[in-house]
Amino acid sequence: MRRRLIRRQRATDPFIDLLFNALLGFTFLFLVAVMFMNPEARKGRVNLKAEYIISVTWPEQLADDIDLWVQDPIGETVSYLRKDASWLHLDRDDRGVVNDTVIIGGESVVYPINQEIVTIRGVIPGEYTVNLYYYREAAPGPVGALVKVEKVNPTLTTVFVERVQLTEQDEERTVVRFTLDDLGRVAALSRLPKRLTPYALEP
Repeated sequence: MRRRLIRRQRATDPFIDLLFNALLGFTFLFLVAVMFMNPEARKGRVNLKAEYIISVTWPEQLADDIDLWVQDPIGETVSYLRKDASWLHLDRDDRGVVNDTVIIGGESVVYPINQEIVTIRGVIPGEYTVNLYYYREAAPGPVGALVKVEKVNPTLTTVFVERVQLTEQDEERTVVRFTLDDLGRVAALSRLPKRLTPYALEP
């Protein structure tokens, strides 16, 4: 009886050795793969998923500073004062010509586009308010600005676009108020004025 048991144990030894060697092989391959991964490249990965993109663009040659202010249904407001609020994010605070120049390889490179962009990273049902604030007037005369609200998922769709004239510094204008339903679809639009900034024109 003892001899039969010993023979059975010996008969399974090659199979156990094979499994052990396979495990060692997989472990070695995993360690090699980890060694060749580029940790710096992984640091640069950013989740750019967005549900809506709200943008304002004004002429490139102008040094005027126009700010985009957006408020979500729970009262969180994003602007140059607070670039992240709830699921709202200000991707760029464009200050006219002030921040249009960067140094690359010792040379100045100008990025002339005047544009601010706010992304909505997740859907909160309710009303969103989109305002423009004329922060700095560089030259006399009105400034034309193009405002767009675009739905990103599942395909890029423009749900609102309008050209707005801003006439004086410190002017605040409600461009659009749009309501999202539970599925993230635009259910209603309005232009009812609503102040979002802490500033007010002096009488």
